[in-house]
Amino acid sequence: MKHINILMVDDHPIIIEGYQNVLMATKEEDQTLLIDTANNCDTAQLMINRAAKGTPYDVCFFDISLPPSEDGRYASGEDLALLAKRVMPDAKIIILTMFNESFRIHNIIKEINPDGFLIKSDLTSMELADAFQQILKYPPYYSSTVSNYVKKTITSEIYVDDINRKILHLLSQGIKTKSLSEYIPLSTSAIEKRKKQLKLLFSVEDGKDETLLYEAREKGYL
Repeated sequence: MKHINILMVDDHPIIIEGYQNVLMATKEEDQTLLIDTANNCDTAQLMINRAAKGTPYDVCFFDISLPPSEDGRYASGEDLALLAKRVMPDAKIIILTMFNESFRIHNIIKEINPDGFLIKSDLTSMELADAFQQILKYPPYYSSTVSNYVKKTITSEIYVDDINRKILHLLSQGIKTKSLSEYIPLSTSAIEKRKKQLKLLFSVEDGKDETLLYEAREKGYL
């Protein structure tokens, strides 16, 4: 029998109940799930610190929006996730949240790099069950919104390849588009096409080269 110690933190008891029911109903035969729950930062941090000294949790689920701790040290699920990572380095950290804005997703991946990252509006009970089993064996697991964000970010990172960087650099030196083919082994129309893609990539709405260069500088490509 495989005992899996789990902590679930969410300020809505009915949501925790839902997660518990799904996991209990879909667990594998050789798995025994021992689930602790907390509805706020104070209770959760006590449980994390206690587990770290005794039997650490194998998996921790954190909602992001939570009532903060009395002393103000823990204001969200992000703070709790960082604490759990610090005191229980082997625990699998799963973030479940309603937040789906790009900058929140970006920050959570950057700061916490969770083993599981699920946006609540993406989830069905079947997906939660699959995600849980996958995170135990082959993390990370990202739900569709997170997954699409990551793909988009990686694509944009890759697309600014050496030729595109050179185009940006030459434009920033004041070289006109029609003269770029003297410096780059591409036809003027191929260069124009790349410029169009760069403008899409950097969300340049007015179509101007100056705006493209400004955005490229802002994002650290120049």
